[in-house]
Amino acid sequence: MTDVILRVANVGKSYREYSSEWWRFAGWFGLASSRFKEHWVLRHVDFSIHRGEAIGIVGQNGAGKSTLLKMITGTLHPTEGGVSVGGRIAAILELGMGFDPNLTGRQNVWHSGGLMGLTRADIESVMPDIEAFAEIGAYFDEPLRTYSSGMQMRVAFSLATAVRPDILIVDEALSVGDAYFVHKCFARIKGFREQGTTLLIVSHDRSAVLSLCDRAVLLDRGRMLLDSQPQEVIDYYNAIIAERESKTIRQERRDDGGVATVSGTGEATIADVQLLDANGAVTELVGVGDSVTLSVRVHANADIPSLVIGYVIKDRLGQSVFGTNTHHTGHGLTNVRKGRNYSFEVRFPMNIGVGTYSVSIALSSTETHLVNNYEWKDLALVFTVANVSRPMFVGVAWNPPEELSIRELPG
Repeated sequence: MTDVILRVANVGKSYREYSSEWWRFAGWFGLASSRFKEHWVLRHVDFSIHRGEAIGIVGQNGAGKSTLLKMITGTLHPTEGGVSVGGRIAAILELGMGFDPNLTGRQNVWHSGGLMGLTRADIESVMPDIEAFAEIGAYFDEPLRTYSSGMQMRVAFSLATAVRPDILIVDEALSVGDAYFVHKCFARIKGFREQGTTLLIVSHDRSAVLSLCDRAVLLDRGRMLLDSQPQEVIDYYNAIIAERESKTIRQERRDDGGVATVSGTGEATIADVQLLDANGAVTELVGVGDSVTLSVRVHANADIPSLVIGYVIKDRLGQSVFGTNTHHTGHGLTNVRKGRNYSFEVRFPMNIGVGTYSVSIALSSTETHLVNNYEWKDLALVFTVANVSRPMFVGVAWNPPEELSIRELPG
């Protein structure tokens, strides 16, 4: 992919607070350069998207995500830099944006479809599809003020995707939908992707970003921190949430080329992580259903009243397969002493499907690393699961039937 369809070039957005309306008026003529306070909500954001790519925009509330999307769609103008778009955009931003609560769903489709650049003939031809996809029945001809937020989202998404766009932008609006319709939306999005639509998605749902996106951009406090592989960006984002400040976050390049994100205050650190087979030998290749032991060695750099050790197994996309910690299993450590080493071993059957997996390790004071994050390490270990002795199966889990019968029923 070499064709750039969207270019965000060193974009920034600021808002000015003037001491009086007179100075605001004077500012229109450049006469109030020192009579205002300038607040930058976004600055130095720079990236390109190629035709057919899917990009995730990740960041905490207030990071500048919505501001960025509004500048891309042209509803907000940047203070500095510029945005260039090489195709038709369909966007689902703030829920119900552009809709009139006094108009019916059908009337809003006519109104908003025209604002999107669709002709009357276009809208007339896709109206049956919009109504059918939204699945709100007679409410389609009722005023929008009688709709629930989920019903509004159904109409908004159905309209935005009635005609396949060159670029589809989806904000957190899908988070208000019911599970059935959200699955339906993502199926349509995946279909568009297969047909060449470029996707820009803002979501706190790591599964959506990991499963849909080729890259992800991380925004924090109005600045772009990272533009990289989705798992690397999600891991860094999670570390920021745990740390609140990014001063203790670092990234380590693994021998296999992967990037491991490590964060924490350092009162306890991970000294070694190994996966052992049934004979106690270190291994990176495991058979489906085989018994394995995860071995973690921890070093205490300070006296700690309470130490909880947790682990998460993730698939190749970074989605969690299984995780727990010693708080939930009732094996938490207390009165941990500075300079001492501690061993954590957990044995379990590898009842997961064929593929490549990673293990993340967390050291904290409680059941969550959001309280005291001593150390969190993603990609602490990478291993492969192969089917060497089990009957053929498909899926992400090895869950064979305990009992199976088949018989002919009487005619």
